[in-house]
Order: sequence, then C-alpha cells, then structure tokens
Amino acid sequence: MPSSNPLPPKENALFKRILRCYEHKQYKNGIKFAKQILSNPKFSEHGETLAMKGLTLNCLGRKDEAYDHVRRGLRNDLQSHVCWHVYGLLQRSDKKYDEAIKCYRNALKWDKDNIQILRDLSLLQIQMRDLEGYKDTRYQLFMLRPTQRASWIGFAISYHLLKDYEMALKILDTFRNSPMICYDYEHSELLLYQNMVIQESGEAEQALKHLDKYSDQICDKVTVKETYGKLRLQLEQYAEAAQVYKDLLNINPENTTYYARLAEAERHANPDETLAMLQRYEELFPRALAPRRLQLNYAGGDEFKSLVDRYLRRGLHKGVPPLFVNLRSLYSDQPKVDIIQSLVLQYKEALKVHGHFSDQETENQQREPASALLWTYYYLAQHYDHLGLTEKALNEIDAAIEHTPTLIELFVTKGRIYKHAGNVQEAYKWLDEAQGLDTADRYINSKCAKYMLRANLIKEAEETCGKFTREGVLAMENLNEMQCMWIQTEAANAYKRLGKYGEALKKCHEVDRHFSEIIEDQFDFHTYCMRKMTLRSYVGLLRLEDVLRAHPFYFKAAKCAIDVYLRLHDDPLPDPTQAQEIDTENLAPSELKKLRNKQRKQRRKAELERQQAAQAQEKREQHNKSRQQADPDLEQPTLDELIPEKLERMEDPLEQAIKFLQPLQELAANRIETHLMAFEIYIRKGRTLLMLKSIKRAHGLDPNNPDLHTCLVRFMLHTGRSPLEGPVGEVVKRQTAGIYSSSTASQLNVEFLKKNRSSLPHLLQAARMWYVLEPSAQSKALSLVTGIDDLEGVTLPNCTKVLESLRNGDFGHCDSTIADYVTKCHKRFPYATAFRPPETKVTTNHQEKENSIKN
Repeated sequence: MPSSNPLPPKENALFKRILRCYEHKQYKNGIKFAKQILSNPKFSEHGETLAMKGLTLNCLGRKDEAYDHVRRGLRNDLQSHVCWHVYGLLQRSDKKYDEAIKCYRNALKWDKDNIQILRDLSLLQIQMRDLEGYKDTRYQLFMLRPTQRASWIGFAISYHLLKDYEMALKILDTFRNSPMICYDYEHSELLLYQNMVIQESGEAEQALKHLDKYSDQICDKVTVKETYGKLRLQLEQYAEAAQVYKDLLNINPENTTYYARLAEAERHANPDETLAMLQRYEELFPRALAPRRLQLNYAGGDEFKSLVDRYLRRGLHKGVPPLFVNLRSLYSDQPKVDIIQSLVLQYKEALKVHGHFSDQETENQQREPASALLWTYYYLAQHYDHLGLTEKALNEIDAAIEHTPTLIELFVTKGRIYKHAGNVQEAYKWLDEAQGLDTADRYINSKCAKYMLRANLIKEAEETCGKFTREGVLAMENLNEMQCMWIQTEAANAYKRLGKYGEALKKCHEVDRHFSEIIEDQFDFHTYCMRKMTLRSYVGLLRLEDVLRAHPFYFKAAKCAIDVYLRLHDDPLPDPTQAQEIDTENLAPSELKKLRNKQRKQRRKAELERQQAAQAQEKREQHNKSRQQADPDLEQPTLDELIPEKLERMEDPLEQAIKFLQPLQELAANRIETHLMAFEIYIRKGRTLLMLKSIKRAHGLDPNNPDLHTCLVRFMLHTGRSPLEGPVGEVVKRQTAGIYSSSTASQLNVEFLKKNRSSLPHLLQAARMWYVLEPSAQSKALSLVTGIDDLEGVTLPNCTKVLESLRNGDFGHCDSTIADYVTKCHKRFPYATAFRPPETKVTTNHQEKENSIKN
C-alpha cells in the first residue's frame, strides 16, 4: 500500500527487502537493510523503517529495543497505517490483545480497506471472543473479497457464533449456490456444518429434510446415519430411528451408545426388554463383547448369576487383565457384588483342586489352563481391595505372585493395594519392583514416578522419568516442554507437603502457563480451519477453549497454589538475611558449635543447589544454541524465569491466589471447593460481600457440607464483631435469610451437630467450631471426633483429616488425646503409615512374605 511518507526508489527497494526478510524469518538480514536506510541522514527518523526494524528486533528477543524503535517510528509518522499495524503486532506478541486491537483500529483509520490489517484484527477479535466486532470485520473482508471462500465462511461463522442462525444459513445457502463451490470432501464438510447450524437453531425437522436432500453428497456416511438417528429420536419417529441404529450396529456392534439409543427407539418399558434385545445381538454377533457386557447391567437374581458366571469364566480362561475394571461399575449393587464374590471364590477352590471352574465338571472335560488360577487370584485381589479388605487383598495378590513371580501387573496391583491402605512408601517400592521387571515400558515408568511423588521422593521420580526424556536436558525441563501436567501437579503437591513452597508454586505456574499456551495455539486454527473447511471441528475447538480452565489438571494446580498462598499469608517466611542475625554472644559454647555446623551445612547445600542451577542453565543455553544453529534466523523470546525464592516471598499472596481462583469461579462454579477456597481468601481480605457471595453459591450446591458449616459460623462471627450498617447490612440480612436457621453462631453449631451426630466429617467441623466458640469445652469437643467406632464416614482420608486437625492445634494442646486417637486408628487401618506409632516397628505376615519374595 502507498506510504504516508514515501521513500526514493533506492531506499524503497531496500524497504521492500526488509518486508520480505520479515516474512521469510531472515531477521538479521532485515536489520542489515534497515540500517542501510536509517544510516542516510535524510531518512534517519523514517517512521515506517524504524517500525519495521523494531518488529524485526522483537523477533530476535530484543524487546526493549523493539518497543523503543516502534514508538519512535510512530511519533515520527502518526498517520502511517504501517506504524500502527506494527505497533499492534508488537502488542499482540506480548499478549496485550486489547491494546493490539486499538492499534489495528487506528491503522484502519488511515487505510480502511487494508486486507492484511482487517485479517489480523479479525483474528484478535475471535481470539478475545469480541463476536460483534468480529462480525463487522468479517463483513468488511467479505465486501472486499467476495470471490474468496474464506470470506463467505468467516462471515457465516460470525453469525453462527452470535446465534443468528437464520442469517448464517442464508449466507451458507448463497455460497453453496455460487459457481465457486466444488463437490468434494470439503463440500461434504460444509453440508454437515450447515446441518449442525440448523440443528442448533432448534429446527430438527428442517435438519432432517436438509439431510435427506444432500446425504448423497456427504462423504462421511457414519456421521450421516448417526445424525439421522439423533434427529428421528428428537422428532419421536421411533420406528425409523430403530432401523437407523440397527444399521449402525451392523457396522459397529461394539458401540455401547448405539445399544442405548436403540433401546430408547424401541421404547423399552423395563430392563427385561433391553436384556432380550441384547441377547438377540449376542447371537447375531457372537464375537462382540459389548452386548455380552451390557446384559449384566440389566439382569438380576439367578439370571445375573448365570450371565456373570459365563462372562467371568471366559475372561479368566483367556486371561483378560482389565476384567475387574470392566465389571467395577456393577459394584454399586451389593447383591451383584455378593454373587460375583461367591462365584470367584468357587472358581479358586475348584481350580486349586482339579483345574476346573466348578466341582460339577468331570475329569473327562478339558482342564482350564494353569493361568486361569493366576487370573482368579488377580481378580480377587482387586475385588477385596475395592471393598477395603486390605488383609484379604494382600493374601490373594501374594498367592498370585507366588504362582507367577514375573507378571508385572501383579506388582502394580500390590502397590495399588498398599496405596489404598495408606502406605505410600510400600506402594512405591512395589511399583519400583514392577518397573525393574520391564524398564522399556513407559506406562510402568510413569506409574512408578507418580507413586514416588506421592511418597515425596521427588529426585527419585525425576531419575525414573529421565529414562524416557531427551538426553542432555534435565528430566523436569523436558517434561515441562512436553506439557506433561500430571507429573507437575503431583510434584507441586509433593513440594507442598515437604514445605518447599517456592518449588510448589513454580510447578503450579508452569501448569497455568501450559493452559495459556493452549489458548494461544488457537491462532493457528482461525485461518487454517476456514481454508480447509473443518468447520464443525473449528466451532468445537472454540467452545472447548472457552471452558479450558475447567479441566481437572488446572483445578488441581490452582487448588495447590491457593493453599500455598493462604499458608504464606497466614505465616510468611522469614527474610533469609534476617534469619542469619542470631545473638551468638549469649549462646553456650556447645550450642554455638552446633549452630556453626548447621550454618556450614546450609552454605554447602546452597552452594550445591547453585551449581546444579548453573549446570541446568548451561544445558538450556546449549539446547538453544543447537536450535539456533539449525535455524540461525529463528530466535524466539523466552518467558520470564520462574524463581522459587521470589515466588514464595511475594508481597501480595492473596492477590496471587485470586489470579488462580478467578478462572475457577467462572468455569468450575459447579464444584463446592471453588467457593470454599474463595471464602478463605476473602475472609482474610475482610471483603464481606464477596464472602457472602461465596457461601451463598456453596449453599446452593450442598447446604449440609461440613466445610461450608465452618464458613457459615466464621461469617457470623465476622459480621457480629462489627455490626454492618447501611446498604451492606441490608444485603447481608436479606441474602442470609434463607441460609441461616439460627440467630447466633452457637445455636447454628448445635443444630448442625444434632442433625449430623453420626457422621465423622460433620462432627469434625462441628467440634472445631465448638472449640472456637467455647474454648472451655475442649474435652467435649474432642470426645466428638475421637470415638470413631459407631460413626459413618470413618474412612482413611477422613480419619487422617481429623489427625491433622488435632496436630494443627484446632483443639488446643491435646497430646494425650492424639496418642489415644492414633492407637484407635492404627487398629482400624493397620497398614496406614499416618497412624503407625513411630517407636514400634510393625512386622506382619505380609512383610515377612515380601522379604522372602524379594530375597
């Protein structure tokens, strides 16, 4: 486009070469040509050249110089669309999208029909979900380039996203009737996208007619049939829907969804009808597993026993490792559990005696393979573990290991049993044993690393992962590059348990950055999907990105970070410089010697950590150099380094916690933990209305939640200390009317206690609040939580939570009570390390067997 400040032919040719170098990522050459123009005194302040030089410097990671050059260029030529466009690109590279949009709009003031600026603006608008602005920009592009497919598609998608389905369909119809359309796979995708828009508009009948009309032109025949089935069910055309799903089952008899939809289409009134339908399909497809497994969901009594007997025998005969996982969903029905247990115990006894599954089978019949007994032991071990019967589970898995001591699954299962029993140290040892049997198995390696992190063995976990990461780079560095979030969330929690808060926060921030990078990666698809016509997938991607931080990985990392920031706010870490200033004059010589030794060890440790950090930095630099050698013009700017020491000494930990909380409040509002965490932050900030908002939302999800009860009591105490007046007081009074059933915190606690007298989690929180409200009632409060014999909810996690509460001083000083409670819990959970007396070494029959196996 013509420049607002044109250059003579020689300099203009150089300027065009700068643009070409930028497009081809030859940044160093681009800077060379820019210097040639700027070295001429007449053009030393040429705005557009300065702007392009700044943009090129930014690509080389020299951000400060880049901003300086671009701003100088803009000051010298405020009417240049090039300068404004470049400034927008610079802001976009720093993820300041709102500022970049302003820059693009300014550029369009001076060149309103610039295609490239309009395209860049539309990308930012869809990235920021400015759908109205996106629609206007796509309209301009459509008017400027009406012969391009992307102009039509982008214009239609803008109306679709705004839910103006009628206009979107008009644009798509006009486009399909234009001469530029080609009847190929891309046209097929366009038709499916159009059908999707019709469905979302609520016109199921129109969608069906559209599908009837164009089904011959659609290449994806399975999707056509699935859409037919879905639409006919919506329109209550049950006979036609049933025929569609029968056809689909002929194509894929393993798809469980088809069976459910067929049952819906045939309008089965009771489970027996569904069962009969599944039995028909089992006869029709004798090799299909789905109909055989689904029958177990609908059968009951003797029929279930007959069916599950056949299913178990087949699985144990063939040696199917995930047999238990396949049947685990049945364990919510206790009669079915009893039938399965009796059958598998019968198999075990019969196989041990004469090699058949039952005593009724004669010696003349073919015996089962020797592995059938092994898989029976294996199933029983998982069965008992699921029911919480650790002793029996260990007996069965020990028998299996004795039978075949080289099967990796047995060691993994034994580790899992110990994990569920509360002994993470023993669990990791058995996973380590499994990993030693097959060092080339990435799954076992990952599982072993996870168990090591649960046991707080971070260095060992890194070494284990190092067997499968790139050489020359630290394992954790490489895993961070690969966005391996499961190990980072586990490592964050391990560091938190060890009190290394800076390291924990580093891992949480790394996970947060991964989600930001995934959101950034949308940029690559905004143009690609319109060009390739993958429109249904594109709309699905946009909707996924809108709720991305609702993912469990982000929730775990955010929860860990919020817990750490709250801990750092309540008990800030001492300044390391002040920690060294100790009064050494009044210390005894022996104490002084101990102190000096301790300081010497700390200095050695700090020096070692510095050396390791320097080595890691050197490896990173070598890695970057090797990448630059492969592509010398491609130098990418790096993100700010996350330094644990700085992270754990932030001046505003609560503000940092809120940054992690905000996405959860928007995307994970259906989880009560989100609102409980929000309350904990806002009560520390003294924000009454935000506290009220949190407890109101939590109350809407689970009014009888034990942790919510503590929030309600503390909120009453907070508002009671300084009575609220004016509008805030009115709002609090009106909004709490449906939440509080009592006028005082003590009455509220008493009512909660009466209502939940038999539940351990509820009793714990009620007892904690009783002690807060009435410290003299310590012994009564303690008696509520230490008598675990006849209560509900006496699980390992709940009992561990009670112990942590006792040790954290929630009930004041109570050492003797803690000792008695530990003894009680140790009897109930003998394998849990949390309740194991430190002075005694418990030796069990299983440990003796394990030692003999290892030896």
